[in-house]
Amino acid sequence: MSHQVELSEYKQQIADLYSRRSSTYDNGDWHPRIAHRLVEYAHIRPGQQVLDIATGTGMVALEAAQIVGALGRVIGVDISTGMLEQARRKVAALGLSNIEFQLADAEALDFPLNSFDDIFCSSALIWMSDLVGALRLWYGLLKPKGLLGFHAFADTAFVEGVVAQRVLEKYGVSLLFSKPTGTVEKCQKMLQQAGFSEIEIKSELDGSYISLEKAKGMWIGNASSPVPGQYPNPLLQLTPEQLAQAKVEFDASLEALQTEQGIWNDLTIFYVFGRKPK
Repeated sequence: MSHQVELSEYKQQIADLYSRRSSTYDNGDWHPRIAHRLVEYAHIRPGQQVLDIATGTGMVALEAAQIVGALGRVIGVDISTGMLEQARRKVAALGLSNIEFQLADAEALDFPLNSFDDIFCSSALIWMSDLVGALRLWYGLLKPKGLLGFHAFADTAFVEGVVAQRVLEKYGVSLLFSKPTGTVEKCQKMLQQAGFSEIEIKSELDGSYISLEKAKGMWIGNASSPVPGQYPNPLLQLTPEQLAQAKVEFDASLEALQTEQGIWNDLTIFYVFGRKPK
């Protein structure tokens, strides 16, 4: 696969966003914990060939590489050069020789068909411009009986997104965020449309209380930032005055959710798996 990649404006915005986040992305334990759970549920075996899509700083890929061992191989792909730099630093520190990272668009991969035993996509599926199309592409890259595993989030997850969706609907703006993958039934239907069978979805309740100040600071009103699965950003249709008023309503909605413990930030997650038939 070429190490050069041509990105759409939408994908370039995503790449730039995550490159800016790369130096702090590993802070905290939430991302590492859910990455570990995805690998754990997949029951990877020594000697397998693994593809980690939107690998980021390599959390899934590095754990998989240590499981598949010297006879196995792991490839991690991402569009963010900053994230890949962090991933490669980790590989060097661990001294692994059965893993490589490539700059590549997850929706334009050209690996040979039937190449991988396992394909993962951790916390990134909603950024794809065509969800079912991406799943069908990855389906083709799996060997028969190969396993796809990805994270999806409930449509109740991430309080700032849920509140922003509700507020902005009054202004005629519809934000997708986790809606396409927001229920077990939606995830199952997508996998079926892409050809997968033996579908298994594990739903785990997660979340924590956050401060009102932190919640207010998570406002997504920057129209120049990318929005998952939507380009151009739907906020561009609003005037600065409308955005300012929406922010006032966003803050007021969050204030109404505040308790003595803070604001509950639901992070319910689905660990979604499907197999390519024989």
